[in-house]
Amino acid sequence: MSDIVFITGATSGFGRAAARRFAQAGWSLVLAGRRLERLQALQEELKEQVPVHIAALDVRDAEAVRQVVAALPEGFRQVKALLNNAGLALAPEAAQKVALEDWHTMIDTNITGLVNVTHALLPTLIATGQGASIINIGSVAGHWPYPGGHVYGATKAFVQQFSYNLRCDLLGTGVRVTDIAPGLAETEFTLVRTKGDQAASDRLYRGTTPLVAEDIAEQIFHVASLPAHININRLEIMPVRQAWSAFAVDRDPQ
Repeated sequence: MSDIVFITGATSGFGRAAARRFAQAGWSLVLAGRRLERLQALQEELKEQVPVHIAALDVRDAEAVRQVVAALPEGFRQVKALLNNAGLALAPEAAQKVALEDWHTMIDTNITGLVNVTHALLPTLIATGQGASIINIGSVAGHWPYPGGHVYGATKAFVQQFSYNLRCDLLGTGVRVTDIAPGLAETEFTLVRTKGDQAASDRLYRGTTPLVAEDIAEQIFHVASLPAHININRLEIMPVRQAWSAFAVDRDPQ
């Protein structure tokens, strides 16, 4: 019987790339996301390689998450790796200009959704034991502040600390927990953040070499396939052409 990975946000970006990488290695897939037509397309693409189960799911809905986990078919129940990938950023402008609704959406997805799925699958992962993995997609924004990061960065700081605290609680169970924190990566992320502004997305990545989804998928798979006695607590990944900047200072006009 093949190992099983449960991936949220599997319809694009890191989640979709991870589904393809795990399928390449022969893992069975449970793919969850809000866009059913994309899940169906991914299932059609990968089903000749490995068993694939899909579930249309909004991770913000705790009862829906519980039902999806409870209804996993035979052959998909003994999950070995959970990839908490579902998440988003909105409103890349100053906090004082942002709609409260956008803050709530980020909190509900990046925090509430993550804990909903983790809580529902913890009993299964603990039953799996040695070698089981919880891999949470954080961000460099959870550690390094920047203008326009406001609630997004705060939600990813939660992901980091929640991952560390889970490690403490799961000591002795064999279940590993990792926070993977990508830097600049070219996916649909910026299109979502700017509500479909392709020009803004193009400007962000123009003239440099960002990470791509497959880069992060490779690291996700690496973490999940390590020997059972190894836990990588946090993996921060930036493109070579991205680094930190100096402190901003507000100065009086000359």
